[in-house]
Amino acid sequence: MGKEKGRVRELFLDLVFDIVGGFLQAIGLHCFIDSINIAPGGATGMAILINRLTGLPLGSLTFLINIPLLAAAWFCLGKARAVKTLKTVFILTIILDFIVTPYVPVYSGDKMVSCIFGGVLVGASLAVVFMRGSTTGGGDIAAKLLQKYRPHMQTGTAVMATDMVIILLSMVVFQNIESGLYGLINMVVSTYVIDVILYGMNKSTMITVITSKPQEIADALMDALERGCTLIKSRGAYAKQEGESVICVVDRKQFYKAKKVIYGIDKQAFVIVSEAKEVYGEGFLDSDWEV
Repeated sequence: MGKEKGRVRELFLDLVFDIVGGFLQAIGLHCFIDSINIAPGGATGMAILINRLTGLPLGSLTFLINIPLLAAAWFCLGKARAVKTLKTVFILTIILDFIVTPYVPVYSGDKMVSCIFGGVLVGASLAVVFMRGSTTGGGDIAAKLLQKYRPHMQTGTAVMATDMVIILLSMVVFQNIESGLYGLINMVVSTYVIDVILYGMNKSTMITVITSKPQEIADALMDALERGCTLIKSRGAYAKQEGESVICVVDRKQFYKAKKVIYGIDKQAFVIVSEAKEVYGEGFLDSDWEV
């Protein structure tokens, strides 16, 4: 019974995130991007280019373009992610073609404002969808495929790499280099927003402490911050003394307190501070890695 409730809850959350992401992307595409003749990349960018040649609805074109990509996702990313993506793309199509396009007015002001706001909205929509382990298809699927073989690559960077081809193609279709340049700006904004939402709010600080009181400092950090610590055997090259170093990853807001704890115990401690962009595990980000 508990497992059934858990599945229903997860499905409900998937739908909520899909709807929110769908509205963000639909508004970004219809109100800001489509009207200024730029292709932001991915399936939606390709759909905009085909729309200019055929006049077919943008959402429906996006759905059709995604069919072969969904087939690739089924075999390469797994059945679960492919089904999630199909659901997300279907919801986006309905929202874009039947809710936003007929009733929401298009922004007709400055082109740069359209470019930036469109990028922010599309980037936010992709981040929202990625949070639930889904994609909006197109370049997102290509990005996830790229990450499968390049797991060190951040999501926004992977999306940007797959979008460049569409942006270059847009210069040919619109016969305007400016369209490609605006598309590039839109892509950079979108990429930045994705990484800020997915990783920026979770950036952490890794502290390495070289000290003569490793266990005492580790115990104090774990007690004060409720963060785990790791003791690593080390040997000073100059003093040639064996010892242990302490490694602890904390939230950025906890760093000041951590430093106070460390120097309250050992004023001679040598502390190295590094930014950790992604930290997976208890107390940090949940891993979406699929074996």
